[in-house]
Amino acid sequence: MRLIDFINAGGAITWVLIALNIIGLSLILWRLFIFRDFKKRIAEESKHLARNLTDQYKTSNLLSHLDLVKDAITQRVHELEFGMNTIKIIATTAPLMGLLGTVIGIYQAFQVISAKGLNDPGEFAGGISYALITTIVGLIVAIPHFIAHNYLSGELDSMEIQMEKNIGPMLKGE
Repeated sequence: MRLIDFINAGGAITWVLIALNIIGLSLILWRLFIFRDFKKRIAEESKHLARNLTDQYKTSNLLSHLDLVKDAITQRVHELEFGMNTIKIIATTAPLMGLLGTVIGIYQAFQVISAKGLNDPGEFAGGISYALITTIVGLIVAIPHFIAHNYLSGELDSMEIQMEKNIGPMLKGE
């Protein structure tokens, strides 16, 4: 069976899942590139943030205002999170869409049984095939998005911790 025949056998749900996969993989690659770039210049970003905080609050000892420092770091990390929710949504909805396809396929199979009986297994098998294809595609889409979301979330946490470690000595004037 050719790939296009496999996709067409899964119907509209499979095409929607493929579209979500393209969107999600694009976001994953984009985030990986952004994170890699940010990690290369995390020390520079920390210095820039410390300088901005010192200028904005006109004090050299911002350690007494840790909430301001935490808020500034959180804001910067929040900017880096762009697209992460979309990746998570794809990871969580893809298997549900696959399950929807499973239910539709089984329903179609039972419709054939009720209308024609089991005299023509080929028609019955069409519904089962639809069910299995949508389940497979839903899982194929969900698994890498789930892994990528967890990995990228860990990277964000790591970068936040690194910024906190970098900025402390800078604010002390070290």
